[in-house]
Amino acid sequence: MSDQRSPVSMNDDEAAAFAEEVFDRARQGDAVMLGRLLDKGLPANLRNHKGDSLLMLAAYHGHVEAVQTLLEKGADPLIANDNGQLPLAGSAFKGDLAMVQVLIEHGVPVDASAADGRTALMMAAMFNRTAIVDYLLAKGADPLHQDAKGMSALDAALAMGASDTAAQLQALRG
Repeated sequence: MSDQRSPVSMNDDEAAAFAEEVFDRARQGDAVMLGRLLDKGLPANLRNHKGDSLLMLAAYHGHVEAVQTLLEKGADPLIANDNGQLPLAGSAFKGDLAMVQVLIEHGVPVDASAADGRTALMMAAMFNRTAIVDYLLAKGADPLHQDAKGMSALDAALAMGASDTAAQLQALRG
């Protein structure tokens, strides 16, 4: 009798269940398991049915260690989801300064934007995230950058009634 083993094969339902478990690991911030899976060949830029990458899910749910692992294993922070959102802008929207810092420190361009042209500074300004606005400006964010509709961060803050960030940005104009 030989001890040959057949390769493991999955049917479509098993593959879908496995993929959903992987996305859940990203949402839960399981950095150790994600690292192991990536080391075994899991694509670092795997995306779900909404276009969310593992990195987007980990970032959006505030899991710094998982984001660091994904970035170190080659995840691309400039892949937008189907809504045109990048992890950096999503983190600014959520008000997660620590995540914004991790992404910038790992080389994400401070003025990175998806097709709509919205930057993290614009998202932070819109939602009155003063600490994030301060941090992004200190890292060189362009307050005059305009999105696809011609709106700047100040315009976005004013449109949303974000008075604190509007005042921050107006102060830059002297």
